[in-house]
Amino acid sequence: MTHDLTPPAMRAARGILKWTMRDLARESGVGLATVNAIENDQRSRAPQAATAERIVDAFARHGVEVLPSPRAGARLTDPSGR
Repeated sequence: MTHDLTPPAMRAARGILKWTMRDLARESGVGLATVNAIENDQRSRAPQAATAERIVDAFARHGVEVLPSPRAGARLTDPSGR
């Protein structure tokens, strides 16, 4: 499944978990420079599907759902954060 990952959604999900970009990079296995570039919209195109999936999956493993455009946000799905 591909996911429409947006910078605002990434920031919202990180905010819910109180994660830094470094935390997200570690949890998703995506390089810190890539996380930074995606979140700061420094790319000319959307992230590759595999990269977006890894990021979305990392959030989901910690109880946060990334909402696709046009809502482009995140919500807590598991209050325990697990």
